[in-house]
Order: sequence, then C-alpha cells, then structure tokens
Amino acid sequence: MELWKCIGFGLILMFGAWSCEATSRSLQDASMYGRYEQWMTRYGRVYNDVNEKENRFKIFKENVAFIESSNNDVNKPYKLGVNQFADLTNEEFKASRNGFKGHECSTKTTSFKYENVKAPVPAAMDWRKKGAVTPIKDQGQCGCCWAFSAVAATEGITQLTTGKLISLSEQELVDCDTSGVDQGCEGGLMDDAFQFIQQNHGLSTEANYPYNGVDGSCNTKKAASIAAKITGYEDVPANSEKALLTAVAHQPVSVAIDAGGSDFQFYSSGVFTGSCGTSLDHGVTAVGYGVSDDGTKYWLVKNSWGTEWGEEGYIRMQRDVEAKEGLCGIAMEASYPTA
Repeated sequence: MELWKCIGFGLILMFGAWSCEATSRSLQDASMYGRYEQWMTRYGRVYNDVNEKENRFKIFKENVAFIESSNNDVNKPYKLGVNQFADLTNEEFKASRNGFKGHECSTKTTSFKYENVKAPVPAAMDWRKKGAVTPIKDQGQCGCCWAFSAVAATEGITQLTTGKLISLSEQELVDCDTSGVDQGCEGGLMDDAFQFIQQNHGLSTEANYPYNGVDGSCNTKKAASIAAKITGYEDVPANSEKALLTAVAHQPVSVAIDAGGSDFQFYSSGVFTGSCGTSLDHGVTAVGYGVSDDGTKYWLVKNSWGTEWGEEGYIRMQRDVEAKEGLCGIAMEASYPTA
C-alpha cells in the first residue's frame, strides 16, 4: 500500500513538472507571439492566411533566437536587431534584396586617376558631412542594388563638380539600361550603369523619373530630361584596400560586397566584423571611412534597404583586414564615375 502511495505521489510530481514545463513553454511562446504581433504592426506586415502567418512566426522565432545569441557574445563589436527582414529565411532575403552580378566584369580596361596621388589622405572622411550624399533610399524587393550604388556615386561626383546635391533616378536605369548585363530587378553591374549614363548623356532626377521598384518600359521622354552628366568611369585596382582608401578620400565609390550572411541581414550597429565570403552579390556605396572609439578602422557604407536597417541605413565595415579582398570582398570590384 505504501509503495502505491509512493508511486502515486511520484506520478503527481512528474505530471506537475510536465505541466509546469508546458505552461512555461506556452508562456514563452505567447510572449514571443506578442513580439511578433507588435513587429507585424510596426512593419505593416499582412499575410494571406493563418498558415502563412504561422510559418512566418516560426521563421521569426528562429531569427530572434539567432539575433539574441549573437548579441550575447561580448566579443563582437557589432549588434544585430529584429528589423524588417525578421520573417524571411536567409535564402529568401538574399533572393529579394541582392542583385549584383558578381564577376561579370566589364572588358574595358580603365585607368586609375588617383594612382599617383602623393598627398596623404585624411585620417577620416564622411562625404555626408560634405553634402555629397543624398538621404537613404529603399530598393524594396527589386534586386537593383547595382542601380542604387551607381546612382549614389554619380550623385556624389555631381555635387563635387557642380556644388549641387541632386537625387537622381534609379528607375531610369532599371527601365532603360537593359541592353547588356543590367537587367533591372534581376540584377546588374555598376560599371555598365556608368556606361549607360555616359552614353545617354546623363541621368534624370528622381523627382522627374520616380522609383517604383518594379521593371518597367523605358520612358524616353523622362530619360531625355538630363539633370547630371558623367564623362566616364574608372575601376579601382582590385584587391587593394589602400587604393580604395585613396579613391574614397576623393569621392563616393561604388563597391560590391558579399552581403548574403544572416549577420548582414540583421546588422544593427557597431563596426561589422562578421563572417562573410567573397561571393559578391550586393552593390553599395563607400561614402567614407574612419576609426571607431575602440580603435577599429572601418569603411562607412551607404546601403539601399531603408533607414530601419543598420545605423539608419548605413553600415560600418571593418577596414584593413588581413585578406587582400577586404572584408566581404569590398576591395574586389570598386569603381567610380568621372566628371
């Protein structure tokens, strides 16, 4: 009899433990679901049905766990955040946002006008402070990062040449620059965009030819209204952060990077030192460089994923790394327009 009492008592304890565990797990889930609902409201996310919402919740939960795990590592000088990409798998994220056609290099050999610059470059540079950088833009789900990168570099050289900062049209490149490698939302190359701008005798303003984030047919009338011109472009000697530094000291520069990693997807602040390869898949613009408070050298990079990503749309990426290609391949295929 006493044995049965013991067994009965043991079962009660066991069921109690299970019950507590299940309750705490469901409370945890409820708390996470609350965060998910808040996140959906913040980013205006609406799903087609309950199934999709549940599937997205699972992805959201996994991403939040990844972000929190990374942020718990005190040795990392950068932080991740639950941003607008939190319900996307890394594969989905890469497919919708990155559209640089890596290694389809232009056959044209270009000179490098900053090659023999003897004067030392400034210790730090921020072209935003010099009025040569327009506000952060958002490419949306169109893989035309190449157009945003080329336009930002063109906006920079235009301001340096004319004294006027004009927001130029990415949509014109998406719609009209389609005869070569560049294929709108399906990806492209900054060098080819510069070639198009030169051959078209310039580029229209964003106000005249606004961005709508989808492939469209070329509006030749709008494209004929020229607001900025370039004389050509040059490639920065490959795999040299020193050469890239010289170029960025003189003007904003288009760079290609490997931005496919989850750390990049959720980057929030600090100097990015994360793991990434050299499979170039994203076009961005180097608009400066500097040294952080803890002495880490960095590139200041303008992205085109809106202001909710990164440091209000920017990322600081570690500079002068051991790999000659630079972190995430930033020194592999850099170029800039001339005017």
